[in-house]
Amino acid sequence: MEERIPDVIDVHTPSPARMYDYWLGGKDHFAADREAAEKVIAAHPEQRQLVRANRDFLVHAVRYLAEQGIDQFLDLGTGIPTSPNVHEVAREVRPAARVVYVDNDPIVFAHNQAFRATDDRIGTVQADVRRPGEILGDPAVKRLLDFDRPVGLLAVAVLHFVPEGEAVMASLREVMAPGSFVALSTGTNEGLTPKQRERIEKAYAKASAPAVIRSREEIQRLFTGFDLVEPGLVHVAKWRADGPETRGRLLAGVGRLRTSHADR
Repeated sequence: MEERIPDVIDVHTPSPARMYDYWLGGKDHFAADREAAEKVIAAHPEQRQLVRANRDFLVHAVRYLAEQGIDQFLDLGTGIPTSPNVHEVAREVRPAARVVYVDNDPIVFAHNQAFRATDDRIGTVQADVRRPGEILGDPAVKRLLDFDRPVGLLAVAVLHFVPEGEAVMASLREVMAPGSFVALSTGTNEGLTPKQRERIEKAYAKASAPAVIRSREEIQRLFTGFDLVEPGLVHVAKWRADGPETRGRLLAGVGRLRTSHADR
């Protein structure tokens, strides 16, 4: 299949994926990303600790889904690859697991293409999470994922850049088979002072995707149609782990899709 060439990289507009890479200690970022990332740290000094806890949640959640029998994953807003990656974790339990990585950042896409070059059970899609129809129609998704069987949907630290998150989740939920799972983490206003929230939102204001900070109730609505598994919707460091909580928070949870559309 013909490869798509990534768009020209805009090094002057901060990218959430590259800011995240900076916080994790990666090398794929530019001055504009570092400047915006440092503004977030100034507002929330525990930011690096928080994103590491989020990465741990992703690993725990993927392993849990694989243990429940999930062997195909759609990873939205995957970010720049950081080991262990989703396919590596899933294959510890399900050696034949298939993964499609989705991100709109051209650097992320280029990295993910390197995976695909050596593994035909990995797909990469350069697309905007806000347009789920384009993702579902992509040839890589059609080739690798069978939505007549349960799938693991990963929306980890991505929906706080998507104002229309409920609509996106509804569109994806409608094509998922009963028994599918979603693993989701997203920014919340819990634990933030009004001043901290204002400073974080300002730091992202000029980024390619401004921040959307939700209440607990708004995050719970993202799980419409899914039954949360234990321990429910918790601080990202506390999902089946015992990490320290931070004042600025990501809430995280894993939900199982109910058995029929009538129950959703």
